[in-house]
Amino acid sequence: MELKDFSKDVVSRVNAFMENYIKGFDDEAKTLKESMAYGLLLGGKRARPLLVYATGLALGQSMDKLDYPASAIECIHAYSLIHDDMPEMDNDSLRRGHETVHVKYSQTVALLAGDALQTLAFEILSDEKSGLSPKAVASLVRILSSKAGYSGMCGGQAIDLESEGQHIPLERLRVLHSKKTGALIRAAVLMGAVASENVSESELKALDEYAGFTGLAFQVWDDVLDVIGDTAVMGKTQGADISLDKSTYPSLMGLDKAKEFAFECAQKAIDALAGLNIDTTILKEFALFTVNRDH
Repeated sequence: MELKDFSKDVVSRVNAFMENYIKGFDDEAKTLKESMAYGLLLGGKRARPLLVYATGLALGQSMDKLDYPASAIECIHAYSLIHDDMPEMDNDSLRRGHETVHVKYSQTVALLAGDALQTLAFEILSDEKSGLSPKAVASLVRILSSKAGYSGMCGGQAIDLESEGQHIPLERLRVLHSKKTGALIRAAVLMGAVASENVSESELKALDEYAGFTGLAFQVWDDVLDVIGDTAVMGKTQGADISLDKSTYPSLMGLDKAKEFAFECAQKAIDALAGLNIDTTILKEFALFTVNRDH
């Protein structure tokens, strides 16, 4: 199956799973429930769930069991976007071509929606109906919590906020992005591998190296799109980083060199998979997709 078809299947599958999960909640806090569903199901490429499924399937796990870690990581991603868009952070009014959660509902509701989606991730991950072993669940919880917390996404966001209006060195920018964006990309691949309950240490190391370079390529290309992208196509405001005077790869390296660097990272990601005796076709295609997308 090609990446395009696989991606369509993933979007349909993970959206249905997450929607049904939230529908199962009572309506005692109806506005919160609606805002959670809105923020979670607003669209998007579902890149992180895709990586969970692609990795887990390559290692022999079933789609049914992978639904849980795939949905959990998307809940974390969705909560981070809701909080990211708020006035205290990036102050964006558009997300995927729609009103952001705080614009549609309110800042207080958006804050709670993000909080509730964060906890929902671990509720889904620890659901006994997944059929995953207690050992696998414990590993999945640790991976997701560490990559989403201080050592990962939240730490990266903090560095990002501190860096506004400053020109930080390239290496500092790389650390920032390896945490803010790269950590959840790594989490997705590692969670797919661990959920398979059939991965060797050497396979895990190669997959983690792949994920590290893929995450970097993804973020560098995001920086490129902030310069050359189209707001209507991206579904978010073009030039947002420039307006906040953030250091980006194009601003530090120049646009052409940033593009070049993104392609180099994608190729290094593909090279990391060379020694694996599993079908990595989708993973390789995804690495190339990160630097050939328009949104």
